[in-house]
Amino acid sequence: MSESSRAGRLPHLLPPAVAWLVSNLVTWAVALASVAPDGSPVGYWSTGARRRWDSEHYLSIARGGYELFRCRDRYPDFPDVVCGNVAWFPGYPMAVRAVSATGLTYELSALLVTEAALLGMFGVLWWLLGARLTRATGLTLAVGTVFPGGVYFHALFPVALATLALLVCVAGVGRGSWGTATAGGFAAVACHPVGAVAVVMLAASALFAWRGDTWPLRVARAGLSAVVAAGGVLWAKWMMWQATGRWDAYEIIQRSSYGQGDLRRPLAEMVRAYDLPFSYWYTPKGRLPWLVQHALAAHRPQMWLNTAFVVMVLTTAAVLLLRRKGLSVEEWAALVLTVAVFLVPFLAGAQMSWYRNHAQMFVGLLLVRRMSLWVQVPLLVACAVQYALLTAMFFAGVLV
Repeated sequence: MSESSRAGRLPHLLPPAVAWLVSNLVTWAVALASVAPDGSPVGYWSTGARRRWDSEHYLSIARGGYELFRCRDRYPDFPDVVCGNVAWFPGYPMAVRAVSATGLTYELSALLVTEAALLGMFGVLWWLLGARLTRATGLTLAVGTVFPGGVYFHALFPVALATLALLVCVAGVGRGSWGTATAGGFAAVACHPVGAVAVVMLAASALFAWRGDTWPLRVARAGLSAVVAAGGVLWAKWMMWQATGRWDAYEIIQRSSYGQGDLRRPLAEMVRAYDLPFSYWYTPKGRLPWLVQHALAAHRPQMWLNTAFVVMVLTTAAVLLLRRKGLSVEEWAALVLTVAVFLVPFLAGAQMSWYRNHAQMFVGLLLVRRMSLWVQVPLLVACAVQYALLTAMFFAGVLV
């Protein structure tokens, strides 16, 4: 590539890089105004500040693989339920293990995977937005830097990697690249159960994608891509079977330890999640900063904001269709994924994790670009305020 070509491409790479940097700086600023669970200052640039309960399970899978055992076999005073790490999918831990082969610690490797995935998220989003800086695309990236639940894009969790996979899946469908769409879907499923939304979208893609093909071929492409993407579940279960000898290890621990595994009524689950008193169980010690004091129940406004975001995305799509402006293939894919991501935690009963699962609605930013300035700006302000509250709740150890 010539020097002039590189210079011409550089500005196109700057907006996603700046968005990633701003996202880190905003989160760091909130960390400075927060407090750790033990009352000490938050060390944002350390791995410790970014670890929560599930992080330990992902790290344990990266280190030694899967295990399943009766809790009382190791912990005599523990309830007689099943323990282990088979409730967590392998995509993220295997990426962490691969990076750790360079000699880095597992914790640092996990952090690098997370931040690299977030940078990739902004890069793919920018490409999907046309890689052209306008008021609409700039505001869309700005919303992305403070996206609801986005603190988990910086945590030792698979949320950023799973969201990147969903965006790659959307890009593949938009380009008409069966391989890219299927690979993205497989990776999304392998990283997190919520990634199953990619299977739903790919199955439905015959209705809005692959338009250069005949209907039988469109249906075949959509169906086959959905089947291959669903293979991410088989890979996860195969790894669990290798370690535990049980194909149903995931289902066993979900039923025994978490009371999950069956479909729930979404509205009833939303009410239960909304009323859950997080701060009753997890209250940080010592004198609390102003931000933390006002953030101990931040999951409640988070619920309202997430619901409003889905309604805004649906409304935007409806208005565009009524005005005969239409949706692009990528926007149809993002629309299906956004609604599905919102519903899945409440269908599965993810009472204590919906707020981080909903961060994968990041794909819905493709529709934010089509919103008016009078919608984008209030959305940005609301997201920024709520980002500070939920992020402070995370650093204080109230969220798991």
